[in-house]
Amino acid sequence: MGYTAEVITLAIDTSELRGSVAVRKEGRRAAVRRHESSEDYSSWLLPAVEACLSEAGAGIDAVDLLAACTGPGSFTGVRVGLTTVKAWAEVYRKKVVGVSRLEAMARCCEAGAPFVAACYDGQRGQIFAAMYRWKEGGLERNEEEMVVDAGSFLKMATAEAGPERIAWVSLDPQLITGLEGWKARAGLGDTMHRVEGDLADKIGEIAEECARNQRFTDALELDANYVRRSDAEIFWKGPTAGHGR
Repeated sequence: MGYTAEVITLAIDTSELRGSVAVRKEGRRAAVRRHESSEDYSSWLLPAVEACLSEAGAGIDAVDLLAACTGPGSFTGVRVGLTTVKAWAEVYRKKVVGVSRLEAMARCCEAGAPFVAACYDGQRGQIFAAMYRWKEGGLERNEEEMVVDAGSFLKMATAEAGPERIAWVSLDPQLITGLEGWKARAGLGDTMHRVEGDLADKIGEIAEECARNQRFTDALELDANYVRRSDAEIFWKGPTAGHGR
């Protein structure tokens, strides 16, 4: 079928504790559920999806498109989300689009500043981060998504943008605005936009754009971008082992 505004999209973000589920109909949000507790996604996800579909007046059979957040984030959380989406894609023969959480965050900023920097708490004194630049009406990522300490990311962003403005977007603004170098960036006109923990809707919106251009993700190849290895992999394989998937 053609992926027009009439599609029903089910979007899932289980990247970390501030995840969410959303159902979109006719190009807009029809229902959303935030993960606002410490409950494991393995027990929270399916009831949340059922509640969203019920509120939107649709069943899983009526869903046209599955939008899956590919991270970066918690190993366990991301795996639960992707495994669930893969199963649904196989059982119900649904199309799938994998979407980066950092891209979804960056897309929450309106065009204005030449650069967009997206980041959020990655634990262990680090942040998940990526920097983008507006080109020909769209966002283009400058480098690979990364996990880095906040101070280093601020310096990298400054080196990249120079005197040009950066629109910052984060779930955890204080990790950047609390740095000594933030005052200088603010003096150049940088802004900080706080996003909340309901990114599933934006993930679904991006997935719909991809679907309209026939850019789908093979469900069998749907993979997570963890950026770094889990503690279990580090301790089991040793510090020199390659990145796990």
